Amino acid sequence: MNGLYDEIRIAIHSVWNRRWMALAVAWGICLLGWLVVALIPNSYESKARVFVEMQSILTEKVGIESRERKKNMERVQETLASTINLEKVVRGTDLNLTVASDRELAGKVEMLRKNIVIKSEKDNLFEITANSSASNLSDAENAKLSREIVQKMIDIFVEENLSGDRDETSQTLKFLDAQLANREKALQEAEQKRVTFETENLGLLPGIGSISQRMEAARAELSQLDSQLSQSSASLAALNGQLAGTPATIATPGFGGSGGSALSQAQGKLASARARGWTDSHPDIIAMKKEIAALRAQGGGGSTAGYRTPNPAYSSLQSMRAERQASVAALQARKNAIQADMAQLASKQSLEPGVAAEMARISRNYDVLKEQYDKLLADREQIKLRGQVETETDSVKFKVIDPPSSPRSPAAPNRPLLLALVLFVGIGSGVGSAFAMGQLQTSYPTASKLEKASGLPVIGSVSQVLTSAQRVLRKKKMRLFYGAGSALFGIFALLMVVEFVQRGMVA
Repeated sequence: MNGLYDEIRIAIHSVWNRRWMALAVAWGICLLGWLVVALIPNSYESKARVFVEMQSILTEKVGIESRERKKNMERVQETLASTINLEKVVRGTDLNLTVASDRELAGKVEMLRKNIVIKSEKDNLFEITANSSASNLSDAENAKLSREIVQKMIDIFVEENLSGDRDETSQTLKFLDAQLANREKALQEAEQKRVTFETENLGLLPGIGSISQRMEAARAELSQLDSQLSQSSASLAALNGQLAGTPATIATPGFGGSGGSALSQAQGKLASARARGWTDSHPDIIAMKKEIAALRAQGGGGSTAGYRTPNPAYSSLQSMRAERQASVAALQARKNAIQADMAQLASKQSLEPGVAAEMARISRNYDVLKEQYDKLLADREQIKLRGQVETETDSVKFKVIDPPSSPRSPAAPNRPLLLALVLFVGIGSGVGSAFAMGQLQTSYPTASKLEKASGLPVIGSVSQVLTSAQRVLRKKKMRLFYGAGSALFGIFALLMVVEFVQRGMVA
């Protein structure tokens, strides 16, 4: 521990003996460092935050989705620092006062591109930051300029979002109007050509559509008619069979015997059952027939002088047969007419195959033009509606959460810290150089150092003895040393005061 203490004392003594050298080095480094710090221009920073509020109730109803709006804002954010927008900033601020040529304008634009930062903090919150450190401007002018730059960027941001979509909508509508006019003209020409062709070939093109299409439609209808005709013919045959087994008259109850009355009732039941569509193989029909045969065997049919009336079931079956016959006749007539039309179309198609092909081509061209025209018209109305919604309603609202700040102190450099750091480095360098010089010179500050270096025992040491004149001279030098050291700290304090006074002048 004593050895370490001695080493510290020796180091301090070595530096103290070379204190003028340490002070000179400290003065040199401090003056040079403070000059460099003074030459660094102050950079003033202004910030602002903008919140974008999206209204998605009506806009989404007309096809303007919030994610589409968000993509547009991201696009504007990325292009906000473009050369065109930065030129607007230069023209709209005091930077324009120092621009005399396109080259100087390009230089200002590049300077702004480095000093402007736009970032998205959250989904709809944007922060705009601008720095100004023009060497030809005072601190107050730089502070004012940074705020003007941020305000101009906010104006451009709002303008790009509000008018960007509207300009795009207007341009799109103009393009669609031009395309619609061209399509309408082409559609009218195609329609006129089709009408003229149909008029010239009226005898070869009856009906609507091409001959092949009408042939296919006729075949489909003919197949359907064949199926309906088969069903109606089968139904008519079944109805004729039922009518053949149904008596035209029945005996009136009360005029014949009891057996005749029972027989008549049984026959009436049989007729009614057949009228409902039951066949002879039906169990109830078989039972009724057996009952009628038994009644006849018992003499139920012996009385022929009784009074007979028309059978209502027979009359009903006759009416149904008449309807079925009319339906079959109508279907057959329609079938014959379709077959005749198909034969006529086939003969025309074989006579003039080129007419059908030309008509198909004309119709196809017309259909394509009509489809394109309808789609363009629908798109135009949709875009027009969206443009009206964006123009007449505030689908996007901008709120300046934090207006552009007015900087009162430079954002860079941190001059008080740099001044203090230079002072610390200067003093440290002076002490370090004095200590290094003491290590290079071969002197022995203590008897133990001399004894260790020589290997011989040291009997004693003699202290330095100063005369009165030497003491007066030493005191004078010490006063000069302390004055020089105090002057160094005084200059540091003066620089700090000047720095804060300048900041107060900016505020």
